[in-house]
Amino acid sequence: MHDYDLLVVGSANADLVIGVDRRPGAGETVLGSDLVVHPGGKGANQAVAAARLGARTALLARVGDDDYGRVLLDSQRSAGVDTVGVLVGGAPTGVALITVDPSGDNSIVVSQGANARLTPGDVRAAASLLAAARVVSVQLEIPLESVAEVVRTAAAGFGERPGPRVVLNPSPAAPLPNDVLAACDPLVVNEHEARFLLSDDQVGSSDDPEEWAEALLSRGPRSVVVTLGGEGALVADGDRTVLVPSPAVTAVDTTGAGDAFTGALAWRLGTDDDLVTAVRFAVRVGAAAVTRAGAQASFPSAEEVAAL
Repeated sequence: MHDYDLLVVGSANADLVIGVDRRPGAGETVLGSDLVVHPGGKGANQAVAAARLGARTALLARVGDDDYGRVLLDSQRSAGVDTVGVLVGGAPTGVALITVDPSGDNSIVVSQGANARLTPGDVRAAASLLAAARVVSVQLEIPLESVAEVVRTAAAGFGERPGPRVVLNPSPAAPLPNDVLAACDPLVVNEHEARFLLSDDQVGSSDDPEEWAEALLSRGPRSVVVTLGGEGALVADGDRTVLVPSPAVTAVDTTGAGDAFTGALAWRLGTDDDLVTAVRFAVRVGAAAVTRAGAQASFPSAEEVAAL
């Protein structure tokens, strides 16, 4: 009944990456490596990650009519993503400026560009894509009103057919309307995002991910996944809280690892895995992704995940 396991609605950026011995402080200049350009953006990353694993995936996004936009479209198509929903023009392609230190940690500044022009009207015009997907995954590198439109369209369904399951990663962190939170199944957050969403709650100052998950569940989402880097991820759905450990790997570059995790998780939910099973698979995908440089270039195939 569904043409796609996963529809990703989100950003597509060109990642401009420089390696540094250490990240600069305020007012400081440091020397770095040669500039490398990678296709990226949280939406585009999740779509490529899922497609490379074997998911039937489509992307709804907006890019500029420029060289970076063409690089992004080529990357999606080569991974097997259906780009019928990628709109071209209206603004330059979004760009992410990324510094990576020797430990693999990164700092990122994003120029939204065309991503900021993905409107609720664009979402409504793509209703057929939403109706054709089992799961829709969204992030916050596009306007919040467009994210809300995705969620409301999914919640309303399509006649007798229910809308897709909603996976939301609120990154970069921002306040979320109650109806958006209520549709998340799961809400996927890292430590920074969890603390931001709980900044008005004493639990936000806690160091216990279980407390974060319980407090976030009380805000309305149907389930919560807290990613914990090399420690794995915590799953909470109201009935149980489960810590899923990650395989031990040597991190080279963490850029895009969270997107690989979320793309893999959303896909497995679209194949009817339960949430804990899907997270067990996704933590292995995220672990594999940090062992290579770049975002999309680091994303593993299903065979590589099985070998980890």
